[in-house]
Order: sequence, then C-alpha cells, then structure tokens
Amino acid sequence: MKIIIAGAGEVGTYLAKMLSNEEQDIILIDDKQERLDIIDSNYNLMTLNAPTSSIQALRDSGVENADLYIAVTPYESKNIMACGIAKRLGAGKTVARIDNYEFMENDNRPLLSDLGVDRLIYPEYLAADEICTALEHNWARHWSELHYGHLLLIGVKIHSEKCPLLGRQIREIPASEHYFHIAAIRRNHETIIPNGSDRIYRDDIVYFITAEENADRVREICGKTSHYIKRVIIMGGNRIAVRFALQSGKRFEIKIIEPDRQRAEYLAQRLPDCDIELGDARDVDTLRDNNIEQYDAFLAFSESSETNVLACLTAKEFGIKKTVCEVENLQFLSLAESLNIGTVINKKIIASSRIFKLLLDADETSSKTFALNDAEVAELKVKEGARITRKPVRDLRLPYGMTLAAVVKGNSADLVSGNTRIDPGDMVVVFCLTGTIHQVEKWFT
Repeated sequence: MKIIIAGAGEVGTYLAKMLSNEEQDIILIDDKQERLDIIDSNYNLMTLNAPTSSIQALRDSGVENADLYIAVTPYESKNIMACGIAKRLGAGKTVARIDNYEFMENDNRPLLSDLGVDRLIYPEYLAADEICTALEHNWARHWSELHYGHLLLIGVKIHSEKCPLLGRQIREIPASEHYFHIAAIRRNHETIIPNGSDRIYRDDIVYFITAEENADRVREICGKTSHYIKRVIIMGGNRIAVRFALQSGKRFEIKIIEPDRQRAEYLAQRLPDCDIELGDARDVDTLRDNNIEQYDAFLAFSESSETNVLACLTAKEFGIKKTVCEVENLQFLSLAESLNIGTVINKKIIASSRIFKLLLDADETSSKTFALNDAEVAELKVKEGARITRKPVRDLRLPYGMTLAAVVKGNSADLVSGNTRIDPGDMVVVFCLTGTIHQVEKWFT
C-alpha cells in the first residue's frame, strides 16, 4: 500500500515511524528539512522537502497512485485543501486532521466529502472520548471495543492480593475461568505476547480479551472495584479539557484550575457550566484550597508530561480514586504506565490508532489498531486455503510474538483455545508485536 503523509509534526512523525515497520510504501512530506532529517536515515520510508499543499509536490510524490493520503499538519485549512487536491489528482482515500468540532457535525460532513476529504481526525475529540471511557470503566487501565463491540480489550494493572491470577502460569488457570483470553502482558516497559508458561506478577498490566457480558467477571478476578465518578477536577484548561467539558459537562461536575488569567477568562465564557478557578494546581496548597479530597477524579493536562505525572501522584495521596494523565513525551510513556496514576493519554498514539484503522487490505475486510505503544491488535479475515485453517490452533506452531485471541463466525464471537479450528470466512482477532503484522497476515491469505 502506498501512503503519503503530509506534515512531519508530532502525529505525522509518530505515524510514519509506526507504518515504516509495517513494510508499507511511505512518503513523508514537510516544508522544514530539519524535521525530516531526524527520521530520514533511521526508518524505512522516503521523505520530500516541499510545501505540504503544493500541487507540484503532490505530483512529485506520485499521489495519483497513492492508496491513502493523510494531511496532519497543525493547520486544518491546509489539511482540507491538500486532501481536496490529492483526491482530484487520483488519491484513493484522504484523511485530514482538524481542530474544529464544527466539521464533525453530521450536517457538515457532506460538504467536506464534496471537497475531497473522506475521513476526519480530531485528536482532542478522540482524547476526550477516551477520557470519558476511562472514567466510566475506572477500574481498568485500557478499554476498547473490538468487532463492533462484541468483544472487549481490557488492560488491568495487577497488584491486589485478592487476584487469584497472581503468581500463576497461564496454563494453570482453571477451565472454569476461561471466559477471557490473556492477549498480552506489559512488564518493566516491555510487552510480552504470552504462552502457557508465562506467569502473572504484581504490577503487571494484563490485557484481556473477553465478551462484553463478562467484563464484570474480569474486574472481580483482578480484585478491582468500580467507583462512581461525578465530581472531576482538572489541572490545566487546554483544548482537551475544553472538548472533554463540552462533551461531558452534563454528566460530571467539572472544576478547571488554570494558571493563566487570560485563558481562565476565556474558559469562563466558553464553559459557563464549569467552575473555573485561577491558580496553579502544581501547588499542594492550591489543591487543598479547592477541596481536592472531595473529588472523584483528577485529570492532569498541563504542557509538561513530568508535571502531569507528579500531579497525579499527588492527587492519589489525597485519596483521589481515578487519575488521568496526559503524557505527550513518548520517553515518559512507559514510566507513566508503570506508576500508580491510572489512565495515560497520548494524543499522538490515539490519533495514529484511528488513522491506522483506515489501512485496509485490498478487499477492505481487515482493520487494525494500536493497542499499546509497541503492540497491535488486528481483525483479520481468513481466506480460502489459508495456512491458519489447516490444523487446530494448538498444532499450528504460530510464530513468536503472535497470539490468536478470538474468532468471529457469523454473528458468534468465541475465545480461541488450543482445540479451536479456524475456517475460511472467519474473522480472527490477533494480538502481535509492532512490526510483525505482515508476517502474521501471511497465515490468513
């Protein structure tokens, strides 16, 4: 698949790096050569130093043969215009990053489609949506739906003595508890695709695949308790905070502590239903003055990842049940995940995950998404004569770094066991390490 990415900013660079591991034909365009130099020699992709909305640059990149054109510069007007030009020059699908919710409204979608924009990516909207999910399922570190909601991917940090999985090998888990499949284990900044001999240790983040009706059973076996969240206090009134408040203001009582007076005045006008406080939430006295102990959740959205991590740890000391931490610095992501700070939000990964779902097979039956920062979960359709259909799963000798989590046959979704047989036409949920998806796909085609 040929993919052109316009914009070597945070989202574009991260996406290009991830896709370069997938043996895709990637071209990254940016008008600043220094941005391209950072990744040019280290990754399997081509770069083009040119204005991202230049017609000549698009022609030079071979956009007429592109399967996907992605415009993710910080300027939504340029992204929309570039997508329109790319579409008219022959690009298959186009994706534009936007910063205005108005474009997301159903009445306005046809207008953008007429301009040549097939899909929209609004990172702040996606982040706000993920935060709502994190607060609703506050006992989990990660929660996402697979195959139209028939299956769930749930990440849980294991540290309770009440968890009967603690210290056990996966093969030792009784058959009566096989209403879930352990797809991955995150330990010491490393993702493990487990086999039967792997054990679950304290502070592991374990990723379960299960049916929706069994989510509470997974919570119970992990020794977790779900908390009712009504009052939310936010450090920093950035664009994620604004979008979250607009989407969830009727559901939660929200207070935002903002250190900049001009920004605080803007927030008061933009969010009349929220309590806006001028102050620095990094200061413990400020938190005490705002009665932080009376709140159910604390969200940290300052510009500094380190500050957000420390603020969430402080909030935990005040007894806050759920914290959400924005960590945009990827170097701190693994560290933040290992700490007791609840859910970690990264706009680059969230936006890239949504774009990654658009990378479809030629027959458009396979969609993929990042589940972790170094692993992928894929939904793959089985072709006639595929290697995966020849034997029961236990006899297939699947490659390292790959596990079959669930199989969908018609309208029925079941977890995969050693006795499961995969048939042509089935949709299989696969968990694999980043960069191995094309090796995995060979088993299904």
